[in-house]
Amino acid sequence: MFIRNLFTRSLKKGLVAGLASLMLAGCQGGILDPKGQVGADEKYLIIVATLLMLIVVIPVIVMTLFFAWKYREGRTHEIYAPKWSHSTKIELVVWIIPIIIIVILGVITWRSTHELDPYKPLVHEKDHITIEVVSLNWKWLFIYPEQGVASVNELAFPTDVPVEFKITSDTTMNSFFIPQLGGQIYSMAGMETQLHLIANEPGSYKGFSANYSGEGFTGMEFNAIATPDEAGFDAWVNKLKQAPDTLSPATYQQLAKQSENNPVQYFGQVSSDMFHHILNQFMHGHQGSEQAAHDAHDLHAMSDKMTMETEK
Repeated sequence: MFIRNLFTRSLKKGLVAGLASLMLAGCQGGILDPKGQVGADEKYLIIVATLLMLIVVIPVIVMTLFFAWKYREGRTHEIYAPKWSHSTKIELVVWIIPIIIIVILGVITWRSTHELDPYKPLVHEKDHITIEVVSLNWKWLFIYPEQGVASVNELAFPTDVPVEFKITSDTTMNSFFIPQLGGQIYSMAGMETQLHLIANEPGSYKGFSANYSGEGFTGMEFNAIATPDEAGFDAWVNKLKQAPDTLSPATYQQLAKQSENNPVQYFGQVSSDMFHHILNQFMHGHQGSEQAAHDAHDLHAMSDKMTMETEK
């Protein structure tokens, strides 16, 4: 009875794994449907690592099913050898094959870690553009320092042009993720992280936060638009420049308030160094300088008061 149950469970697991593989093979719009070089490299890495691990997984599943069938209830004629305890050949197979796979995976991991370093600029004939990203509760702010515009829950960049993202957070930790273009990286208050991506095909790709950040997390999505050429990107920038709103420290305070399912919003002008203003509001050095100035003001006032009392 035990062998029969084991066989049944193993068969169910095998069917589930097969169905999951079929579903993944047909998925669209995710990490297995890359539209950029970084995403394509990561897909290749996932497939290679999975195939290497299946070298161990598939034989284990096959042998489990085979032994469950071979020694099932009623097979009384099978040889029973209770005193058998060791086989050098089996030990060699059990240990050598996994060690070889681990070494191969280690080499691949070492190389890919350096080649796919999110802080490493992409080698390309065209100069990269810079986009500054701020995660808010619960929306995304994108600042274009070179173009002097900003947007909420929508960003754009030309196809076949590398993009440097500088990322921070105004609130809790989030994760900036565009699955079809490449890996995610965290956004943290008072810290700047970086991510370099490129789109090799024009289109609109879904982006979101891959790190749970509270009540409005599910609506924290945006569209990443890869325009067919740089002229299309310039037209998008000009559309933003027509917007009447200006992103300044004052308007930013209103924008930073919590809101769910925030609509797309454009800012035709951006105050200079706005990204660093957001970044530095949580920096210890910035807070320390403000505290020092406050303490100096109090000390100066106390000194004046003592001087006046002395003169009296």
